[in-house]
Amino acid sequence: MSNVVVIGSQWGDEGKGKIVDWLSDRADVVCRFQGGHNAGHTLVIDGETYKLSLLPSGIVRKGKTSIIGNGVVVDPWALIEEIERISAQGVEIGPQNLMVAENAALILPVHRAVDKARETASGARKIGTTGRGIGPAYEDKVARRAIRVCDLMDPSTLEERVDALLAHHNALLSGLGEPTFDRAALMQELDDIAAKIAPFAAVVWKALDEAKHKNKRVLFEGAQGIMLDVDHGTYPFVTSSNTVPGQAGSGVGVGPRTLGYVLGITKAYTTRVGAGPFPSELTDEIGERLGERGREFGTVTSRKRRCGWFDAVLVRQSVKVAGMDGIAFTKLDVLDGFDELKICVAYEIDGRRYDHLPAATGLQARAKPIYETLQGWSESTYGARSWADLPATAIKYIRRVEELIETPVALLSTSPERDDTILVRDPFEG
Repeated sequence: MSNVVVIGSQWGDEGKGKIVDWLSDRADVVCRFQGGHNAGHTLVIDGETYKLSLLPSGIVRKGKTSIIGNGVVVDPWALIEEIERISAQGVEIGPQNLMVAENAALILPVHRAVDKARETASGARKIGTTGRGIGPAYEDKVARRAIRVCDLMDPSTLEERVDALLAHHNALLSGLGEPTFDRAALMQELDDIAAKIAPFAAVVWKALDEAKHKNKRVLFEGAQGIMLDVDHGTYPFVTSSNTVPGQAGSGVGVGPRTLGYVLGITKAYTTRVGAGPFPSELTDEIGERLGERGREFGTVTSRKRRCGWFDAVLVRQSVKVAGMDGIAFTKLDVLDGFDELKICVAYEIDGRRYDHLPAATGLQARAKPIYETLQGWSESTYGARSWADLPATAIKYIRRVEELIETPVALLSTSPERDDTILVRDPFEG
């Protein structure tokens, strides 16, 4: 049996929640390995909708161990709120099925304030963050002034870290004309939340090593998408962490050979939230139609997503960078009823043809899509559970996508319901 890493192959919002839930039923352990509560997953199980941000998708499944790894930046207040909200829906959550890495860095109220203040000060040049403090928290981690989960249980260390953190951030907030933070008030907030977080703190790398020796199947759950990776994405319009599968190892504390099959979640068209380049974006009625049919609003922020045709150049690049073994192709049903469909097969930039998205910000902004046109289909694919249920033209579209991105479809999703999934190859079988 193989472990599985699930990542997004575009700019996030590819439908990872449903696929991760579908796979978590086959896993023993489900791990989040990067990001924060800026990424949301929506699960629909037996008619019940669960909206998760920090909690791994396995939490709604009985008998599964859910892990929040050290690569995640954790807002402890947001985590407790989410635990309480999901528990109110009848899901049992406790230290017996949820572990939070003791060495995970925390997001504090000051991080949220700095995030919003900098976005406001940037004006038209803003990145389009969620304002939840993820970026500033990662900055503190790299600058070695972060407060970690384990520090909450060590008062002397906590005081030193708070002093260092406020010395930096209060100066910045003051310079931006924003209110600064009171040390005593912040210490009290941390003391109050520590008692609630402490039961979940765990030595995650050790727990995963034990799971390995017991031949447990592990699902590594990524957030966002490859094109939001801080190194490989459309910088600077990216998230603050590495979203590639290699981060799964360092983000929980396992070696690269532990990771196994890499599954890239890929939407049948393209969407993006926030600012940044988007070569195949449609600002016409077709783009509006895709957004309405696909219900393209963020799980966490409710922000409307920008929509466009499928960009094979972008996904092929993600496939190469991430080393994907296969993709889960989602939201095919949104394309039902189009007379014709277009796929971006290359870019034109300053009169030159590109088969990849270059790293230079200026070149990315000037990239124009070169399209290939395919015949659409009038039949419904919604809820299809076998290839026989699909129109021939829909299958032709899927096969052309496979050719262009140079990787096979392992799973095909045709609705938000978990059982409306066509299995081509089980990732856990390697």
